Amino acid sequence: MSSRRFLSLIGAAGALLLVATQADAHARVVATTPAASATVTSTRAIAVTFSDRVAPAFSGLDLVTATGARIGVTSSVSEDGKTISGRTAGALAAGSYTVNWRAASNDGHRMTGTFAFTVR
Repeated sequence: MSSRRFLSLIGAAGALLLVATQADAHARVVATTPAASATVTSTRAIAVTFSDRVAPAFSGLDLVTATGARIGVTSSVSEDGKTISGRTAGALAAGSYTVNWRAASNDGHRMTGTFAFTVR
């Protein structure tokens, strides 16, 4: 086999590996609002931003107080499909809160996670 043909085969194999790796990649959290562990003065808005699109039908947010009480949140997925946003009916009272999020990547991989923040 000539060295030119060998290098072509190696290049093609590398390209296939790169494409396969990218196709297997799942969306991951790249930012939250408020930031995880942040202390804020007041907020009505919460959000989780992902590296890739998520499926709106399987994505949402729940907000829970330190005592376990659930706070009503209206949530939606952004037009670009990368951010789940939520809004409370009113400003949050001082205290600790946990956001429980759920999402599904476009490849069907379901994910869940949490982050906490404090309102002072």
